[in-house]
Amino acid sequence: MVKEEKELEDKEVKEETETEVSEEQLETVEEPKAEEAEKEGTKEEAPEEKPEAVEGAEEKKEELAEEKKAKKPKEKAAEEEEIVEEKFFTVPLGKAWITPPRRRAPRAMRMLKFFITKHMKLESRKETEEEEEEVSRLIISNEVNLRMWSRGIEKPPRKIRVRAAKDKEGNVTVYLAEGD
Repeated sequence: MVKEEKELEDKEVKEETETEVSEEQLETVEEPKAEEAEKEGTKEEAPEEKPEAVEGAEEKKEELAEEKKAKKPKEKAAEEEEIVEEKFFTVPLGKAWITPPRRRAPRAMRMLKFFITKHMKLESRKETEEEEEEVSRLIISNEVNLRMWSRGIEKPPRKIRVRAAKDKEGNVTVYLAEGD
């Protein structure tokens, strides 16, 4: 009995939210149509009209795409100002293939982290724990991670070309090199 009552309440809540959303979408979709008709001077409807929900979704996608485009240049400009040191490396990962097949990609990631830590002179965690200062971090970009795992766990690349950038706080971010 209790379960049935909860299910009924959940269904009612879902129906209420669905109707609220659809009414909001209808309002936002109808307004642009009216504005377009006024601009053209005629109230003729276009022969091919898309469903209102589809139009609302397309508009939202376009707005999100525009926002992303607007944000990217700002982020790049901020990163370029903070970069203190930048180096390009070809990291050898062939020894990852010594391990069993199901452990190769994780080992390749560890090898990349160790290589960048060593060559960009990041402090080890053990040294910084005693001093209680802000620990510099190693950040691996999503593109590098995708390239490492692109062929699965059993077949990581034998080597990878990366760009390592150190900022003012000592954090190192690893990106794919431009040509790759």
